[in-house]
Amino acid sequence: MTAPLDFRLTLYPDPVLRKVAAPVPAFDDELRARVAAMFELMYRSNGVGLAAPQVGLNQRILVLNPSGERAQADQELALVNVTILERSGAPTSYEEGCLSFPEIYAEVKRPDRCKVKAFSPDGSPIEREFDGFTSRVIQHEYDHLEGVLLVDRMSLADKQRHKVALEKLVERYKRARASGAARP
Repeated sequence: MTAPLDFRLTLYPDPVLRKVAAPVPAFDDELRARVAAMFELMYRSNGVGLAAPQVGLNQRILVLNPSGERAQADQELALVNVTILERSGAPTSYEEGCLSFPEIYAEVKRPDRCKVKAFSPDGSPIEREFDGFTSRVIQHEYDHLEGVLLVDRMSLADKQRHKVALEKLVERYKRARASGAARP
């Protein structure tokens, strides 16, 4: 058995966050290990969702637990090669955060429901409709698979409010690149 993966968060503006993620080609032990490591990092980071680009992987994988609680593992959901088939319901605004944008929160308007088609990590097909907070988390993480980021969903006012924090993330990335670090 291979050693457990130890992922780190990929922070804005790393280019991997802007790429449209590629489909996962194989449903195997390696995929299941990636999913387990993503859940582990999500919990360690106090998140409710995480997409593969946020750990530097250009793959269509997202994990979530709307409770954010490891003890409520029955709420865990891993979606592989996910597609949102439909978005519906009244758009609602909610303050969203993102693990790739530490300490930055912005009001984001999203439809209340989404219907997805995906596979579980073992390759079983999934087609389900989600609503409320779970739908919001799925839509947020799905954005990551499409190269869309929290900053793209921010209002001009939120962008201005977070201008300094966003600039600090860019500077941190540039310093890490200049020093030859693999990822900041």
